Amino acid sequence: MPHDDRPEPIRQRPRSWQDATLAIVLALFAGCALPAVAQDTGTTSAAAAPAGDVTTAIGISPFGTLKYHAGFVHLDYVNPDAPKGGEISEWAFGGFDSMNPFSEKGRAAALSSIFYETLLTNTADDARGLYCLVCKTLEYPKDRSWVIFNLRHDVTFSDGSPLTAEDVKFSYDVMRKKGLSDFRAILATQVAGCEVLGPYQVKFTFKTGYPTRDLPGVVGQLPIFSEASYTKNHRDLSQSSLKPYLGSGPYVLDKMSVGQTVVYKRNPDYWGRNLPINVGRYNFDRIRFEYYADYNSAFEGFKAGNYTFRNEASSVIWATGYHFPALEKGWVKKVALPNGALFPGQTMVFNLRRPQFQDERVREAIGMMFNFQWTNAKIFYGVYKRPYSFWTNSDLAATGKPGPGELALLKPLAAELPPGVLTEDAAMPPVSSADRQLDRRMLRKASALLDAAGWAVGADGKRRNAKGELLHVNFLNDSKAFDRILLPFIDNLKALGVDARLEDVDNAQATDRERHYDFDVATTFLTTSLSPNSDLQQTFGSKTADISTFNLMGLKDKAVDALIEDVLTAKTDEGMKTAVHALDRVLRALHFTIPEWYNPNHLIAYYDMYDHPKTLPPYALGALDFWWYDAKKAAALNAAGAFR
Repeated sequence: MPHDDRPEPIRQRPRSWQDATLAIVLALFAGCALPAVAQDTGTTSAAAAPAGDVTTAIGISPFGTLKYHAGFVHLDYVNPDAPKGGEISEWAFGGFDSMNPFSEKGRAAALSSIFYETLLTNTADDARGLYCLVCKTLEYPKDRSWVIFNLRHDVTFSDGSPLTAEDVKFSYDVMRKKGLSDFRAILATQVAGCEVLGPYQVKFTFKTGYPTRDLPGVVGQLPIFSEASYTKNHRDLSQSSLKPYLGSGPYVLDKMSVGQTVVYKRNPDYWGRNLPINVGRYNFDRIRFEYYADYNSAFEGFKAGNYTFRNEASSVIWATGYHFPALEKGWVKKVALPNGALFPGQTMVFNLRRPQFQDERVREAIGMMFNFQWTNAKIFYGVYKRPYSFWTNSDLAATGKPGPGELALLKPLAAELPPGVLTEDAAMPPVSSADRQLDRRMLRKASALLDAAGWAVGADGKRRNAKGELLHVNFLNDSKAFDRILLPFIDNLKALGVDARLEDVDNAQATDRERHYDFDVATTFLTTSLSPNSDLQQTFGSKTADISTFNLMGLKDKAVDALIEDVLTAKTDEGMKTAVHALDRVLRALHFTIPEWYNPNHLIAYYDMYDHPKTLPPYALGALDFWWYDAKKAAALNAAGAFR
């Protein structure tokens, strides 16, 4: 769970279908690591073994560098001797009515993508590498115009039936026809076709004209379903369903109470349990989620021992709430662990489909009135930092004025760029006084921007345009715990003359309103990655802005589209970084977000019956992945009466 002051990640959906397996777990509950490489010890090269102009490899990265080499014994960050057994449990917000995380219909249960695997997968310590999991090797030419995946022969679905190339092609076809509309639109521009070459060999051919650098990874991260099970049971990927599809992952559904509890159990017959890559992973026999209607009741449930692991998302509770018997008796541990991952992308976004938000000066002025410094000091107990970039906490964030490489990309787009992009430092969130809620200096700056944009203050103190229309902003909110952050912001906006209001709705209403773009300002996650690819088109691109579940703000900008193309076509790592810097610079200058906050640490509390490797990987906490259960400690807690 991202470390914020909301009771949950906001109705997360897969960022793109290439991120639609266990990577969704990170977006939903960041206690789980990214799915990692499944390596074949018979392969002789970590990166590739060229044969003519075709490369045969155990993995692939945008620019050819992989961390892990064939023959390794286990991932660097796991405990190879971690015991198997026990249960770990967390909480989730609201409820669920579906086990299908690939549909816009219904609300999928937490971790409901755990059943599915992919041809390629990534690790929690290699930012850009992808490695064979269901495949044994992949083959591709220098121009990456196609890719062949050679599947392992021993992969089985959880019912014991074999996973073959036919299942891979079938899964691709299903998602091409039934996947999210924005995903289908992008995929249609990328893939020319998929063909089965043999029982365990499948080939994807890519379309001419689309950048191919990342496409083997895109198709290699599509989730795989059983064709036989899907067909026999007349399934439909686009529909909500409480019955999971048949997958090949390490966990299967154990039991659930709709909207209340869901439990996953480790499959003792999991095909990949003895792979070197899986040593020290998937250690819990059961993973359980308990649902709560609000944040306070969830915390009370933790104090009572109703669930056992809590990724703390409330600064108030972290600072003041951990004074209860289980903690004082030493049954519960409260720790902060370093977090080296990209910030989770939580931000307020303007609905750019609204006429009052067409002028970026209006958006910037409204954003100025969110006093993060006061909020952090008075409400958050100084726990948080404010994100300043779409790639905060990484070397992909733009800094200072654009250098020569960025200018070479930006100058041809000068007519499309917001003012100052070519000559000024990258836009940063405003820094207000922490001493008082309303910073008068910031109020004056915001007033000047609105005056210049044609929103004048009337006799009633409210701002109107030349047509006499009020400047109004409604904040869509589905969490009472979030009111304490939004209400002071709204008060500041009223002092500016903005007709600002809070719209409290329930979770289902918020989901429906967002899916129909019926909001002024809402909180979402604009998630990026350390290896940006076509997910940028889904999140920031014009092509899918009117159908996207990721581009919630409806951003359509020619310069952004062009810079995304520069990112996708970069030939070197440095070239890609330069293009991302330029893109980040323009995105920030458009002021379509009001950045919220992030925590540089994992704030966690758990009943003292779990352990983890001494050194955690940089990109994941991994509680549901490579932590483990200590049976002796659990027995001692039970004997002491920690659980009722």
